[in-house]
Amino acid sequence: MTTKSTLTAIGSKPLPDDTHSCWSCGDMRAAHFCASCGKVQPPSPVDYFTFFGMPPKLNLDVAALEKDFYDLSRRLHPDLNARAGSQEQEWSLEQSSLLNDAYRTLRDPIKRTEYLLHLEGVALEEQSKAATERARATGEVKKQIVPPDLLEEVFELNMQLEELRMNKKMGEDDPNLTKEIAGHKIALEAKHDALLQELQTYWTDWDSLIERNHGSKAPAEERAKITAKMVDVLNRRNYIRNLVRDVNAALEE
Repeated sequence: MTTKSTLTAIGSKPLPDDTHSCWSCGDMRAAHFCASCGKVQPPSPVDYFTFFGMPPKLNLDVAALEKDFYDLSRRLHPDLNARAGSQEQEWSLEQSSLLNDAYRTLRDPIKRTEYLLHLEGVALEEQSKAATERARATGEVKKQIVPPDLLEEVFELNMQLEELRMNKKMGEDDPNLTKEIAGHKIALEAKHDALLQELQTYWTDWDSLIERNHGSKAPAEERAKITAKMVDVLNRRNYIRNLVRDVNAALEE
């Protein structure tokens, strides 16, 4: 299968705001380097999708993204500009840093989704381990909502985990209890995987919306409906991920 690179578009695409000329030769510059003289250009404040010359869509050709990343890495690497002036070397470092951040974000399906939501001004619930530790340190209540479809299961599991911890403190062992908790873990991991598949259906809905508007700004109401669904899936998925982490910790204590 041939992977189609978008680097040609990246190399020749003018900046999205005003018209800019290459600082070195005066020709129309590109977002990263001049198509005429090859000089590295000052970084432009663009989002990660624009940096790679693509629309804000979620079903990406990761192989093509990787190819573009390595092609751009070779063109923008600071070592290639070691003999350039100090300003161009600084731009090269900045461009390379942005390239690495953009690639790490867009190649990961979850990070890519979260980044798009960030661009849309949408925040996820703080379900992370860091958020938990920060809440404990500050005394604040962490914003965490148990998904309605998991309420009963989570209640039962938390009771079992507390019983398991008490048994371990007392030096007792209950193989049946451990087996039941392990069964909950397997079921939760299956739900975690299924939520990724559900999320992918909303990627398709989002991409279709972007395509229907031919790359222009899609109606805010339609955007909000799809992003709300993605947020719901990610919050549920993050909650389950952390629940599995807690189960693993309890079983390993």
